[in-house]
Amino acid sequence: MSTESRLANLVEGLGNARVLTVGDVMLDRFVYGTVDRISPEAPVPVLRVERERTMLGGAGNVARNLTALGAECCFVAVVGTDRTGREIARLLGEETGVESHLLSTDGRETTVKMRFVAGAQQLLRTDQERTGPLEAELSAEVISRASEDLSASGALVLSDYGKGVLDETVVRALIAAAPDDMPIIVDPKGRDFSRYRGATMVTPNRRELSEATGLLVSDDASVVAAATTVMRTCGIASVLVTRSQDGMTLVSGDPEAPDILNVRALAREVFDVSGAGDTVVAAVAAALAAGFPMADAVELANAAAGIVVGKMGTAVATRDELAGSFRSHDLDDGERKLLTLDALQERVQAWRAAGLSVGFTNGCFDLLHPGHVSLLRQSRAACDRLVVAINSDSSVKRLKGPERPVQPETARALVLGSLSDVDAITVFDDDTPLRLIEALMPDLLIKGADYRFETTVGALEVVSWGGRVMFATLEDGHSTTDTIRRLAATG
Repeated sequence: MSTESRLANLVEGLGNARVLTVGDVMLDRFVYGTVDRISPEAPVPVLRVERERTMLGGAGNVARNLTALGAECCFVAVVGTDRTGREIARLLGEETGVESHLLSTDGRETTVKMRFVAGAQQLLRTDQERTGPLEAELSAEVISRASEDLSASGALVLSDYGKGVLDETVVRALIAAAPDDMPIIVDPKGRDFSRYRGATMVTPNRRELSEATGLLVSDDASVVAAATTVMRTCGIASVLVTRSQDGMTLVSGDPEAPDILNVRALAREVFDVSGAGDTVVAAVAAALAAGFPMADAVELANAAAGIVVGKMGTAVATRDELAGSFRSHDLDDGERKLLTLDALQERVQAWRAAGLSVGFTNGCFDLLHPGHVSLLRQSRAACDRLVVAINSDSSVKRLKGPERPVQPETARALVLGSLSDVDAITVFDDDTPLRLIEALMPDLLIKGADYRFETTVGALEVVSWGGRVMFATLEDGHSTTDTIRRLAATG
């Protein structure tokens, strides 16, 4: 069995994990739009707002990721007695279903991070918050609530965003209260990692590691040197360094002769890194809580991070997506490009948010011939990303007769996916792709020149939302029906 297949099989076991998460919860708001002019009032871009999204951030995003991976989560955090705090409580119930203990106080303003995004470019972030250490009574309540769940959990996550919930008193009390064999994973903040003494793992990025040690962190050797410094001086068992496009490095064992594991980044397209660190923490914690070896936990976390950076906003990696990311290693390009409608909508949303235009064409594509190749080449040349929808086998039979298709839908998708001009494929069972077109809202609809606007399914709809319709030049002498007829004649 390959390593990838083994890891894919492990993913199901994440459903056996229960993780206690304590930390700073916040609300992430994303305002998406387009920029096509500079303000006459000041030299700043004018963002024409198109849509907004609100989601759980900080420790809340760790909880979201844990439940998306199938793990149970007990969640302890502090919010203000304000509208944002109430919205966080609602989202925790609706999106995660976690066992949450949200402690509220008049002395705090719940943190809101607002990001303004044009295409894939973040223009501005604003933070609205009131931070600082908790009152002694509230701090004691956090410790009490969290300690009650320790015996029922397989791992403890301390998600520290420096907002005041995880002050030194709370951190040290929870680490001391945890059973000796319980994995304790800390997403650290600040320059003093010694307050996390006794933790199983801290997960800094390169900048955080450099600030905590005062060392330059650039290449493999300097990453290991800084990580072992943390282990030796702060009493932390292991350091998992997240390194963006360079993947991750796990340093563990004896600081004088450490074990080192480097894993390369797996993301194919990076649209947004917001919250990726939360995903790493959640995946590692769930895997360790399920009893997996630390090396496997890191591999799972690396794959989960690769999934979320391919999405827009503060996103999660689901258990199915994580298993699929490993199984895709055994697939070729054609199989990787074949997507369900839900997965395709998410992919299209990410493309569009990155400022990429999306084209759509459809057909049976029963026996791929030069005419098809020419149509796809013209289509891809007119857009940034091309979606090809193929009729299901039952749909082809209804349209073409009981002897068709010659090739089943999986084979047709595999052949189409091998072409570089095709970015995504989906299969539809209706006689027409109208429902698909309405769901995806492509910027460009492409059909062959033998069609007319009036007879093209979806043409009116695409134009109605500002898209356009293109009719591609046809290659003479190429037809699937004629090819089948010639084969039958020679048979």
